[in-house]
Amino acid sequence: MKLSPVWRHPLHRGAAAVAMMMLACTALPAGATAPTVSLTAGTIAGNSSTEGDVALHEFHGIPYAAPPVGALRWKPPQPVAPWSGVRKAQRFGPRCMQRPIFSDMVFRSDGVSEDCLYLNVWAPAQATGNKLPVLVYFYGGGYVAGDASEPRYDGASMAAQGIVTVTVNYRLGVFGFLALPALAAESPQHAAGNYGLLDQNAALHWVRQNIARFGGDPAKITIGGESAGSMSVSALMASPLSREVIAGAIGESGALVAPLAPLSLAVAQQRGEKFMAQVGADSLAALRAMPADALLQATADKSTPRFAPDVDGYFLTESPAATFARGAQAAVPLLLGSNSQEGSYVGLLDGKAPAPANYRAALERLFGAQAPRALALYPGNDEEAVKRSGTALAGDMFIAHSTWRWMELARHTGNAPVYFYYYDQPRPAKRHPAAGETADAGAVHSAEIEYALGNLDGNPVYAWTTDDRETSRMLQGYFAQFIKHGNPNGEGRPTWPAVADSAGGLLRQTIDAHPHSAADNGAARQAFLQQFYASQPGAL
Repeated sequence: MKLSPVWRHPLHRGAAAVAMMMLACTALPAGATAPTVSLTAGTIAGNSSTEGDVALHEFHGIPYAAPPVGALRWKPPQPVAPWSGVRKAQRFGPRCMQRPIFSDMVFRSDGVSEDCLYLNVWAPAQATGNKLPVLVYFYGGGYVAGDASEPRYDGASMAAQGIVTVTVNYRLGVFGFLALPALAAESPQHAAGNYGLLDQNAALHWVRQNIARFGGDPAKITIGGESAGSMSVSALMASPLSREVIAGAIGESGALVAPLAPLSLAVAQQRGEKFMAQVGADSLAALRAMPADALLQATADKSTPRFAPDVDGYFLTESPAATFARGAQAAVPLLLGSNSQEGSYVGLLDGKAPAPANYRAALERLFGAQAPRALALYPGNDEEAVKRSGTALAGDMFIAHSTWRWMELARHTGNAPVYFYYYDQPRPAKRHPAAGETADAGAVHSAEIEYALGNLDGNPVYAWTTDDRETSRMLQGYFAQFIKHGNPNGEGRPTWPAVADSAGGLLRQTIDAHPHSAADNGAARQAFLQQFYASQPGAL
């Protein structure tokens, strides 16, 4: 078969019930005609729905690439085969192969399968023939879990704002990021790994080719995502395959920058060879012949190496940090930020009491001879200081530092405005908390997603308050304005200035029910972490 070139858990009961309700709501009323769209590969029929008083068309489970199975396992995505007649696009496609790792993930997808390269489109019903702005959103989940069908990513609320909204499945874990010398040998570009990122690139090019048929403007595509999705946005801005097709970018907590920098191809291949030996495969052909379920279950072993993006020489020709440093990334407006409680002092102290001595020992373990400097920047002289500084340090080391570095690189070299945020709206108490369970003190990792995309009602776990709804109105409004205009500002919300030097720090927008701009004075902390990560062996 000749391959064509690559395109340039356990569910909460309440959440499961809402997911089923939302599935039922997509059904067409009796006697209604399904909306249809003719794509480059064939015609699809979707569903009609409403969001508030806005009529929408929804299309779920649209194939954007050929199923990556059999000989196409660990191959770049290939064009979808054309079909005749009208294909139903009224149910979410299967989610990509993954184990039930995260209990907060609620899926509406049609099971789990290797055949998972599907996307979903929400558009205003009267959008045909218009040139509406487009949002293409990539889910989080550490590159090992997640799905475009999750209610928190639902596109109806954004579509009701006049934005054609797309969510995308991409390969995960060993299926999306395995690298081997044998895979590089069969690649025309001598590349291996990054199949999940190549899926995202293929989806972007599919959107470029087809989105006008839904009323979207192919010249006005903003990409967005959270966590691994945000890291993907930074990579897509840097990749020579995708950076020319996007008009704007939104990153929510995370960038493919140290400590989350991509692996070198050599290290990624070493990890792949270790996994190959672990499962007893003596050739790439034997590995491709293994059942998908067997490969997936093998990754549950604690000795399994982590599969992650790498500098494969094709999708990424260098680390994104290097691309941004020389200003070769997509020169488009960027909106990004992180949350006030991305991590916790509890993890930093490994469960020990938040006492100054325990905190000092933790920093000595982490930073060695640099511990005194770390302690000066993240002081812990008493219990409250340990909790505060420990939470800040844990969040920075997990994901906030990589986001900050992305912002800092982009504002100096991007030739486009950068809008930086600090999300600080804690989620409220749960409707049915466990005994002794209390609300989080800060905004934990991923907490902003429902607010930003207007999907609070899709998550029945929390008892949303008036302040939560106002925060959602504010944040979604900023996002919508940015997607439409490359600038988050508009009537009805406090002004959000672009990043600039101010009062010895950098301007950023605190996002809660009462957004406001203020100077971020944490540059010294971030400079320390940057130097620390740059000193580590194998740093990119």
